[in-house]
Amino acid sequence: MTTDSGTTDAAAREAGVEVQPVAGHIGAQISGVDLAADLDDAVVAVIRAAVLRWKVVFFREQRLDHAGHVAFARRFGETVVLPRRGKASPPDFPEIETTADRLELGGRFGMEHDEWLRRRRHTLLRGWHCDHGARVDPPAATILRAETVPPYGGDTTWSNLAAAYAGLSAPLRQFVDGLRAEHRLGVGYQPRPGDDAYVRHLLDRQVATLHPLVRVHPETGERILYVNGYYVEQIAGLSRPESGAVLDMLLEQAVRPEYTVRFRWEPGSVAFWDNRATMHLAPGDTAHLDHPRIMHRVMLAGDVPVGTDGTASQPITGTEPGRW
Repeated sequence: MTTDSGTTDAAAREAGVEVQPVAGHIGAQISGVDLAADLDDAVVAVIRAAVLRWKVVFFREQRLDHAGHVAFARRFGETVVLPRRGKASPPDFPEIETTADRLELGGRFGMEHDEWLRRRRHTLLRGWHCDHGARVDPPAATILRAETVPPYGGDTTWSNLAAAYAGLSAPLRQFVDGLRAEHRLGVGYQPRPGDDAYVRHLLDRQVATLHPLVRVHPETGERILYVNGYYVEQIAGLSRPESGAVLDMLLEQAVRPEYTVRFRWEPGSVAFWDNRATMHLAPGDTAHLDHPRIMHRVMLAGDVPVGTDGTASQPITGTEPGRW
């Protein structure tokens, strides 16, 4: 099914909620909602419809703590429990993953953040990703909460992959509909000479899946251009040069400015996005700043993507549906 914007607007007014779009293809700000409160079903339905329609929605000046964050997420689906998390994550809430300032690479892998950036993001498009996209069942949605943010910088950008697909020419849509691509953890990472602890870390936790290049959204029926720069290794059946050329073209299509929205975080801001229909770009402009950036993430369990021909994604290694 597709979302009816007129019906959604009427339901929002009746629930006392305002859904204000902030860009032409993606993104809306929702006001009139206290996410820490016990939300009634009508408000939950409005938020769900807005996420499906606008792909990412934003809330300002929220007072969520860890328990409230998890409780809010559970109104929309099953929360993902993560067996491995960073040291900053709260021990009593296994659903919450916390990122504090910079990656914890120095002590664990023997390299500083700047070196990781130089070696990992070796093309402009590499940072764009959906969360856990190499899994056979990537999360359906992500809810990210800002605790502490720098006074400037640190914005996140999202892209609407349904609009990107619809913007392709008809012959190109027909071509990509039948393709599948391998998504693999650690694609694009440039190893250092000699012993590389981070490479060994990636190999020990290797996850790879053959996903349709165009997936059908399980709730809206939209066709999604299922690409990203962080996980996609190669299009199946194409040579590596052919695959690289096609993927570069599709990634450039997916991140065209008209399909994106950029969000300036404030303490108490919350972003809730459809991980099946978007990819996002984490900020790369704060590593040199002496200002903390502490964010908390909860994800909702997803399903196995299905292509336009009805064929589901196939696991290659390291992942089974529902097992984290």
